[in-house]
Amino acid sequence: MSALLSFSDELAAAVERAARAVVTVKARPRIASTGVHWRPGVVVTAEHTVRVDEDITVVRPDGRTMRATLAGRDPGTDLAVLRVADADFPVADVGDPAALKVGHLVLALGYGPRASWGVVSALGGRWRTWRGGEIDQLLRLDATLYPGFSGGPVVDAGGRVVAIATSGLSRRLELAIPASTVERITGELLERGRVSRGYLGVGLHPVRLPSSATRALGRPVEIGLIVTNLEPDGPAMQAGLLLGDILVAIDAQSVDAPDDVQSMIAARRPGSTLAATILRAGVATELRLTVGERPSRGR
Repeated sequence: MSALLSFSDELAAAVERAARAVVTVKARPRIASTGVHWRPGVVVTAEHTVRVDEDITVVRPDGRTMRATLAGRDPGTDLAVLRVADADFPVADVGDPAALKVGHLVLALGYGPRASWGVVSALGGRWRTWRGGEIDQLLRLDATLYPGFSGGPVVDAGGRVVAIATSGLSRRLELAIPASTVERITGELLERGRVSRGYLGVGLHPVRLPSSATRALGRPVEIGLIVTNLEPDGPAMQAGLLLGDILVAIDAQSVDAPDDVQSMIAARRPGSTLAATILRAGVATELRLTVGERPSRGR
């Protein structure tokens, strides 16, 4: 019994430690959401819960209400950053999400504070959200995210914030945005107010290439990506890419899946150029493509 009580006290201490940086965010009708005092004067929350750009208020852990201004939002990763004044209360103690293992105990916190506990149920590599953003690490939880928990911290057994909880990236899974992604996106939003992502405006589909492709390219290539769609006046069309062209490499790096191209382009700054190796009517050729900026998605 003493061991169980000790374990229970340790969980309560972890909640207490993390809750010092947990705030209530009032930026949508009816139900508030949760936020984390990430840096001095900077609050991070879930973008899908910020339904207004003005008249946002934040309630500190001590109950005081503060005005907040929207520094920027990124629907792609479901993160929004707010600036607050009079932020003389603790910032989050950020942990290392890379140290997490499947089965590790974690706690999801909401304003109040409220808490839900569970384990890390799955981990994975970088992944692209349905909203177009890239998350550094798949982090799936076996923990209940109650109404208002989105934007709140996911903490390890020591009370360190390893992720931000969100229900905005999946309707079926309890997912969290790892702290490394939160830090990266927060920096960009504070600097520019938005996250710039490269795009080409092209639809691609994998196809198996005949042996003649190897002769044309001078190296063995089994899979290419056929151009199935081009956005009018998009970067790909402006560069001269045509329907039916087969993309086989970008900057001499082979590509055999549309996700490969998306990841490579999203990491490029708009305005940068790249060399695309294509097959057109069985002849290998190279095009210079200028990366455009992905249009922002509406809320």
